[in-house]
Amino acid sequence: EIDFTHTKQMIRVLLVDDHTVVRAGYKRLLEADASIEVAAEASDADSGYLAFVVYQPDVTVLDLSMPGVSGLSLLQKILLRDDQAKVLICSMYDAPLVKRKALEAGAKSFVSKNVAPEKLLLAIHAVNLGEAPADPHTDALSQDPELQKELERIASLTLRELELFRLLALGKTVSYCAKVMNLNEKTVYNRQTKIREKLQVDTLAGMVHLAQRHQIIDSNVQI
Repeated sequence: EIDFTHTKQMIRVLLVDDHTVVRAGYKRLLEADASIEVAAEASDADSGYLAFVVYQPDVTVLDLSMPGVSGLSLLQKILLRDDQAKVLICSMYDAPLVKRKALEAGAKSFVSKNVAPEKLLLAIHAVNLGEAPADPHTDALSQDPELQKELERIASLTLRELELFRLLALGKTVSYCAKVMNLNEKTVYNRQTKIREKLQVDTLAGMVHLAQRHQIIDSNVQI
């Protein structure tokens, strides 16, 4: 006689993160929980989407910062295929704006990589049950009026504009942005101009500093 009780309770997880060491750490953490199985891993958006289609995980744990297009774009692609997909964002870029954009885009929950590992386990169980726990590390808004105005300007960007802003702030060329975002170069140039107008910045250096201040990109990025 076969006992299906354990199988019914098993949560199949897809890990999408470009750092091999991080994925290995997550896998050890998650599989120490008898009710979680890491069904698949991926290191970029393309392989992450393919793994989602092939393995059909119960919960996808997704980083925002990856080579090429970001986790936000992958999130949108996953939800276009399955609008009931349970995606949990786990990112070191835990500014309130980033969390808000991720949740608006359809993520079920957001956990900072800066919190205790056990928080990730709790969040996976909660997301699987259809709950969305708040992460206190990402809820506090800046009290600085100037920073708040900057946040509002960044928040005015569409998800595609935010993605392009991130790539440009990382120093990516127009041709690179066009390729990974499936746009022609003229469209990228036009959107770049519109983004600068919305953000009220005139130079690449200004974009980089703005992105760093609000944790859109890593503070170690050099201009």
